[in-house]
Amino acid sequence: MVTNDLDGKPFQLKFVRAAQMQLFARALCHPPLGQVTVIPADQSAVTFNVSVECSKSFPEQRWEAVLWHNGHDGREWKELVLAETTATDVPDPPRGLNDYLKNYDPRLLVSNEDSDTPDTQLWSITASVNKAEGKASGYTDISLGLPRTFSRWFSLVRIWSPWLAPRHGIGDFAPTEDAILASFLRWDGLHLVVLAISGLEDVLTVLKPDGAGNIIVHSRNDREEEGKLQVVVTVGRTFEVANAAAMYHARKLVQINQITSGELRDEVKAQLDNGVKAEWMENWYDGLTYCTWNGLGQDLSEQKIFDALDILKANDVKITNLIIDDNWQSLDNPGQSQFKRGMTDFEANKENFPKGLKYTAFTIRDNHPNIQHIAVWHAMLGYWGAISPDSNISREYKTKVVRKQEGLTGGTITVVDPDDVTRFYNDFYQFLLSSGIDSVKTDVQFFLDVLEDADDRRRFIDAYQDAWTIASLRYFSIKAISCMSQAPQILFHTQMPTTKPRLMVRNSDDFFPEIPTSHPWHLFVNAHNSVFTSHLNVLPDWDMFQTSHPYSSFHAAGRCVSGGPIYFTDEPGKHDLDLIKQMTAQSIKGNTIILRPDMIGKTTSVYTTYEEERLLKVGTFVGGVGGMSILGCFNVSERPLSEFVHLNDFFGIESEEDYVVRNHTTGELSPMVSQDSEIPPVSLEVEVKGWEILTAYPVRSFTLRGSTGLKQDVTQIAVLGLLGKMTGAAAIVRSGARIEDNGRLRLEITLKALGILGMSTRILIWQALTVKGIYISSLPSLSFEEHLFATISSRAIPLHTVKTSESSPSILEIDTETAWNEMGLQSSWSNEMTLEVFIK
Repeated sequence: MVTNDLDGKPFQLKFVRAAQMQLFARALCHPPLGQVTVIPADQSAVTFNVSVECSKSFPEQRWEAVLWHNGHDGREWKELVLAETTATDVPDPPRGLNDYLKNYDPRLLVSNEDSDTPDTQLWSITASVNKAEGKASGYTDISLGLPRTFSRWFSLVRIWSPWLAPRHGIGDFAPTEDAILASFLRWDGLHLVVLAISGLEDVLTVLKPDGAGNIIVHSRNDREEEGKLQVVVTVGRTFEVANAAAMYHARKLVQINQITSGELRDEVKAQLDNGVKAEWMENWYDGLTYCTWNGLGQDLSEQKIFDALDILKANDVKITNLIIDDNWQSLDNPGQSQFKRGMTDFEANKENFPKGLKYTAFTIRDNHPNIQHIAVWHAMLGYWGAISPDSNISREYKTKVVRKQEGLTGGTITVVDPDDVTRFYNDFYQFLLSSGIDSVKTDVQFFLDVLEDADDRRRFIDAYQDAWTIASLRYFSIKAISCMSQAPQILFHTQMPTTKPRLMVRNSDDFFPEIPTSHPWHLFVNAHNSVFTSHLNVLPDWDMFQTSHPYSSFHAAGRCVSGGPIYFTDEPGKHDLDLIKQMTAQSIKGNTIILRPDMIGKTTSVYTTYEEERLLKVGTFVGGVGGMSILGCFNVSERPLSEFVHLNDFFGIESEEDYVVRNHTTGELSPMVSQDSEIPPVSLEVEVKGWEILTAYPVRSFTLRGSTGLKQDVTQIAVLGLLGKMTGAAAIVRSGARIEDNGRLRLEITLKALGILGMSTRILIWQALTVKGIYISSLPSLSFEEHLFATISSRAIPLHTVKTSESSPSILEIDTETAWNEMGLQSSWSNEMTLEVFIK
C-alpha cells in the first residue's frame, strides 16, 4: 500500500489490512473474477473494465489495477497491468470422440451423426443392456471414459425420484446423485455435453461417477429381452448450441420410437381430428392463478375456498384460474399419513364438501365470473396411497397390489390395473367435467418409477402416461399441470414429443414458505433445470408463491422472467396488491393477464456455482429478430453483491444493433450501447434477498424532414412496453416504424394489455399508470401540440394522456388505459389494441 498522499505527506493511517481496505474502497470488474467467462473462438484478446469506488474519508491517491493470471502455456501466475493485452492462437478443435473422452469402453457402439445446430459435433452411442429375469430388472454399467482437459463441469441430477437439481464441480466429475445431463467446459473453450436418454423400450439410463473422474452409464432394463441404452454426446462453441444439438437428436430418437411402435400416435391424432385442437390457451397459460395449498392449509373445505375468493374479490384481485389442491378427495384411513390413505370415490369428501364438488364449482363460477378455469389436484395413481382396497373404485375397476422400492414411499399399494386404467381415467374425468371442473393438476407421477418389480414397471409406466395424456387431451384440451414428474422415463416419453399441445409441467421441488434458505435455492434450481426443460414440449412451472412474504418480490420477479405461469397461494387477506400489479395487466376485454415472455427463462451461466457469490442471471426474450431481451438478476448469496452487467449477458443481442437498457426498480435508462461497447451499460448493487430486472431494447434511427422539408438531426427510438411492469416488454405483440411521404415518422404498436388500475393520486397515476413508454432521443426539444399526435382505432387520444417521463426527459409516456376508458372504446373479436404515434 502507498504510504504517502499525492502531496508527498505521510498518511495518518500507518497500516490498513485487506479487510479494512474494503471499508474505504470497492472494485468492480468485468468480466467478473471468480467465475467462468467463455471467450469466443475468434476473439484474440480480452478487455477488462475495473471501476474503483473510494470513500471520501480515504486519502486521495492514484489507483493501479493489476490482474494476476495464469492464462498462458506455462500456467504459472503472472502480473499483468490491465492496459496491456496478450494474444494467443486458437487451436483447431479435435475431431474424434476419443479426443474428448479418454478410454471409453469398446463395447459402446459410436456413430458420428449430423447435428441440427451449426458448428457442432454429435455422436449417438448405444450398448446392450442385460434383460430382466422374472421380477428382477436387468442392469448394465459401462464406462463412457474420462472427459479430457476441462476446467469445470455442470450436471442435472435426480436429487430424488420426482425432481431434478443442478450440481457443479471443478475437479473430477463427481455428482452425488444420478445425472441425466452433464456438461464440461474445456480449456479450449469448447463445451462437451453428455445426455442420457430414457423411456425407450423400457430402459432407464443415467450417468454416474466412478470415483476416478470417469463417466459411468448405468442402465436398467425392465423387458425380458436384451435392451439398448442410448446416450448422445455433443461438442460446440457454446453450451447453448451443444445442449440444443443433444436435445434435438434425442427428440428424433423418441419420436421415431413412438412412430415405429404406434404408441399414442393414433389415439392423439383421433382426438385432434375430433375437434380437440391445439387451441389458443391464453387464459390457461397467461391468466393469473390462485392455488389453495399453502394459503388455505391441508384442512381444506368449500367454505374456506368461498371465503378466500370473496376476499380476493374485495381487494379487486381478478384471478382467471383456480387450483383446488390436495385434501378435497374422499379418502380412507383418516388421521394417518398421506402415504397410507387411498382414494375411495370420485366425489369430494362429505365432511368438508357436504353438497358435493359440483355445488362448489358452480357456486364459484356464479359468484366469480372472472374465474374461467377450475382445476382439482389428484395423484397419478389416485392418491398418495393410490386406491383404497375397500372402496367403490376398487369394486368397479380391476386392481393390482404392487411393490414400491424401499425408502420414504416404500411398501405395497393397491392400484388400478393397466388393463383398466383408460376406463378409470375416462370415468374420472367425465365426472369432473360434469361437476364444473375443466382442468387438473396431476401429481405424484414419479410413483410409476418407484415400482420395484420389472413386470409391473413395463406394464404400468408407459400405459399410465399414455392413458392420462389421452384423457387430459380428450376432456380438458390438455389444460393440465404435470407435477412430481421429472423421472427420466416421463421426461422423454411424455414431455419431449411435439405431437400434442404443450403441457404445463412443474419445474422443481416445492415452494417452502417456512424455510428461509430454500428461497434463493428455489430460483437457482429452476433457472438451471430450464436449460433442459426449455427443450421439452412443456411450459415450465416454477411453482406457486406468496405475495406477502419476506421473499415475495424475489419469487415474483423469478416467475415473471421464467416464461411460465404465475400462481400464488396467499393466506386470505395477506396480499401485496402493488406486487400483483407489477406482475399483471388488464387486457382490453377486462381480463387480468400475466406478461409472459416468449422464451423460457434460464440461467445465462451454467457453470457458476451456488456458492460463488455471484448474481444469478436468468435470461429470456420477447419477439423475434430485433426483439427485446430481458435479464433477471438475483442475489442468491448471503451478502450484498455488486456487479457490472454487459450487453453480452443478454440473450439474442444482435451485433449490428444499438440498444438502451432499463432497470425495472429504478426506471433508470442507460446510454445507447452496442455489443462492441467496452463499457458495461449497467452497474448493479443488489442486497441480500434483492433482485433487478433489466430489459435491453433495440434502438432504431430515423432522420425527420419536418414540415419544411429540411433535414433534422437523427432521432433514435425504442419502444419500451408497459412501464411499472416487471416484464412490460412482453405486452408488445408487434411494433413497426416508417417515414411517410410527408416526412412524418409513424409508429404502429400493438399491445395485448393496457395498464395498472387503482392508483389513488394524480402524481402516482402519472408515475405508475403510464403504461406505454417510448424512448425518443430528441423528445426534450419537441412540443406535443406541434410535433406529436397519437391515435387508437384511428381516433385521437386525449392530449393529457401524453407526457414526458419524470424518470427521464427522453421517455414519452402514453396512458393508454385512461385514453381507452375516456374514449369509451370497446373490444371486438381481438384481444389486442393498436396505438399509432406520429412524430414530425
